[in-house]
Amino acid sequence: MYDMQNLTKMKKLGEMAPEAVAAFHAFDKAAFEQGTIPLKYKELMAVAVALTTQCPYCIEIHAKKAKKAGATEQELAETAMVAAALRAGGAVTHATHTLD
Repeated sequence: MYDMQNLTKMKKLGEMAPEAVAAFHAFDKAAFEQGTIPLKYKELMAVAVALTTQCPYCIEIHAKKAKKAGATEQELAETAMVAAALRAGGAVTHATHTLD
């Protein structure tokens, strides 16, 4: 199912829902503009979220962007471990709902 060629269909999606797609692109652009948090860290956050949501498109795109913004492979590895710890932590803390 994962094929980067699927992203070429974004144009068609934009034609089918132009206002929503334009709003999404504007929001995405604004979220990644330079601000208080440097772009490298925003991209590392994006990688962590993408790993947690398991979106292969986002993982590939944001890992490349993180590297372009100066992230090292070691930083990406640590980002992955933080994402894994948070995902596992969610399962552990939600396990308390199973207890009396």
